[in-house]
Amino acid sequence: QVQLVESGGGLVQAGGSLRLSCAASGSSFSLYNMGWYRQAPGRQRELVASITNIGSTNLADSVKGRFTISRDNAKNTVYLQMNSLKPEDTAVYYCNAEIFDVSGPYYVDYWGQGTHVTVSS
Repeated sequence: QVQLVESGGGLVQAGGSLRLSCAASGSSFSLYNMGWYRQAPGRQRELVASITNIGSTNLADSVKGRFTISRDNAKNTVYLQMNSLKPEDTAVYYCNAEIFDVSGPYYVDYWGQGTHVTVSS
């Protein structure tokens, strides 16, 4: 079982910045594919950014040029740096770990509890 704990959310004015952190348990963090998702009220959860175990990144079109995802395997932590925030970025942000289970073989998803981000206009 992998536990994910997000932090760094809060209230910020439009144009401001926040950095979200997600600390993961387990001794094999460097093997996990990690991602950040968000869910706004009344909307489906959507992928914001992802980073593979070898460091390849992917960003949603809506955040390209503003958000950056990174990881520190020594700290078992993945980050989401959010700049030039807009009111439409308001959502609950969830950390995701995608872990390969060799017994399947298949991938297993783990989720954090989420952290709220509110961007005021």
